[in-house]
Amino acid sequence: MLLILNVIYVLIAIAMIALILMQRGAGAQAGSGFGGGASATVFGARGSANFLSKATKWLAISFFVISMGMAWYATRKAGGDAAPTQAAGGMMSEAPAVPAQGGTAPAVPTAPAATVPQAPATPAPQVEVPAAPAQQAPAATQSPESAKPQPPAGG
Repeated sequence: MLLILNVIYVLIAIAMIALILMQRGAGAQAGSGFGGGASATVFGARGSANFLSKATKWLAISFFVISMGMAWYATRKAGGDAAPTQAAGGMMSEAPAVPAQGGTAPAVPTAPAATVPQAPATPAPQVEVPAAPAQQAPAATQSPESAKPQPPAGG
C-alpha cells in the first residue's frame, strides 16, 4: 500500500511540475506583441488559464493531502498503536534524558578553573605628579605683513 502511495505521490509531483511550466507567466503578454499571439489558441479562445490553473489546483491539493497522510503514517507504530513512535536514528534520539526532580544530573567534564589574582585589599599610595611648566602657545598662523621685520620703536 505504501509503495503504491509513493508512486502516486511522485507522479503527482511530476505532473504539477509539467503543468506549472506550461502556464503563462505575468509578462507573457509582452511577448505576444512580437508575433507570439497564436500560442493561446491551443486550449481555446480563453487560452490555457482555466484548464491549467484548475488542474494545478487539484494536483496541489492531492499532493498536500498525500503528504499529510504519509507523515501521519510515518509517526505511528506498525501495530496500529495510536501513540507516536520515536524515529530511529533521529537527531534527538541520542540526547540524554532530563533527570527528574531530586535526581542527579550526569557529570559534565569542565575545564579547570583559571586562577585570577585578587585585587589588593588596601589602595595603592597616592603619588603627587608635579605640574608641567606653563609655556606660551606659539602663534598658529602669521600674516605676511607681520612676518616682516618691524622697525624699532622710537626712531
